[in-house]
Amino acid sequence: MRSGVTAALVVTALVLTACSSGPDPEQTLRVGAAASLQEPFEEIAENYEAEHRHVGVELQFAGSSDLAAQISNGAEIDVFASADEETMERVSADVAGEPTVFATNTLTIVTEPGNPRGISGLGDLEDDTLDVVTCAPQVPCGRAAEDLARARGVTLTPVSEESRVTDVLAKVTSGEADAGLVYVTDAAGAGQDVATVPIRGADAQPNRYPIAALTSAPSDEAQAFVDAVTDARGQRILDDHGFGLP
Repeated sequence: MRSGVTAALVVTALVLTACSSGPDPEQTLRVGAAASLQEPFEEIAENYEAEHRHVGVELQFAGSSDLAAQISNGAEIDVFASADEETMERVSADVAGEPTVFATNTLTIVTEPGNPRGISGLGDLEDDTLDVVTCAPQVPCGRAAEDLARARGVTLTPVSEESRVTDVLAKVTSGEADAGLVYVTDAAGAGQDVATVPIRGADAQPNRYPIAALTSAPSDEAQAFVDAVTDARGQRILDDHGFGLP
C-alpha cells in the first residue's frame, strides 16, 4: 500500500457549482471557498440566491492555498473564504476591508471502518508500518497537522501529503491509507465510511476560517454574501455541519 511521499503541492481542478435556477440571473457572484466548506456553502448560496434573484452564485471549492494563488494571479473571484487566517493574509492586497472570522474547525484522525489497526491517538501514527496521509504543510490543514504534532511531541512521516483535506479523506475511504488527519467536519460527512479517533488537545488549536469580499467584486452583492455567511442563519448552517463558531 505504501506509495512513497508525495511532498509537492498539487494544484487541483476547481469544482464549479452554479446554484441558480429559474430565469438567468443578471449577475454572477464568484465565491472561492476552502474545500471543507462545500456542503454548508452550497446551502448558504441557495438561500442567498432566493433573496437576490438577480444574482447567480458560482461556487469554486479547492484548497485555500490554491485559491489564494489564483486570486494573486488575477482570477475572477469576488468573495474568498479560507480555512485559516495565514492564507487570507497572503491576499490582503486584494481584500476589501477587514476579513471576518466566521467558523472554526479542528483535526481528527480517520481510519478504515472499525479501526482495524487499533489506532487510539496521535502518537500511534508514529508506527512506521502504518500508511498515514496528511495535508501538505503549505495548506491550512497541513499546517494545523504540523502544529498539533509538534505540540504533542509526535513525529509524523506521512506516505502522502495532499493539497486538499478532501483528498486525504479519499485516500482513507478508498483503502489507500490506514489513517489520515482531516477536519472533524469532513469526518462527520464521511459517516460510516470511516472510523474517527479524537486527538487529545486538538480543541485547543482550532483553525479559524475568515471570509472577505475582494476589491474587484461588485461591493454590495459580495458584502451581502459575506453577511449571509456570518448572520444567524448562516451560522446555524455551519453549526449543523459541525463547524465551531467564533
